[in-house]
Amino acid sequence: MKIYIASDHAAFNEKQILVDYLKDKYAVEDLGTHSADSSNYPDWAKKLVLKVRDEKAVGILLCGSGIGVCMTANRFAGIRAALCRDEDDAKMSRLHNDANVLCLSGRKTSIELIQKITDTFLRTPFEGGRHQTRIDLFNNLGE
Repeated sequence: MKIYIASDHAAFNEKQILVDYLKDKYAVEDLGTHSADSSNYPDWAKKLVLKVRDEKAVGILLCGSGIGVCMTANRFAGIRAALCRDEDDAKMSRLHNDANVLCLSGRKTSIELIQKITDTFLRTPFEGGRHQTRIDLFNNLGE
């Protein structure tokens, strides 16, 4: 499984730890930021979602709250980004919504919980069935 990951400066340290945690299990490509210098989360979210969409991959975005990257990512057709605060959010975002981008808060979530949420997200399959009908209704609303 190919995983793209990106963050702004506010979650740079958490991203680095998560990359190290995942790199032995998955093919992980770190798209940036590559320092804790101030940067704009929309730039990183856009870079990631274009890769996820074009390559039908999975993405992980982090910023201070997780809200900004999630809002930005969901502006793109074919992207189903989910801000997950716990393992149940991660599970349901995959089971019922076929989320392809996991959004996390670097400032509000411990690294241990970030790792658990990520594991749950990556291991949970989409349930399909009646949920696919709902996905079809909103999957390509925007451009």
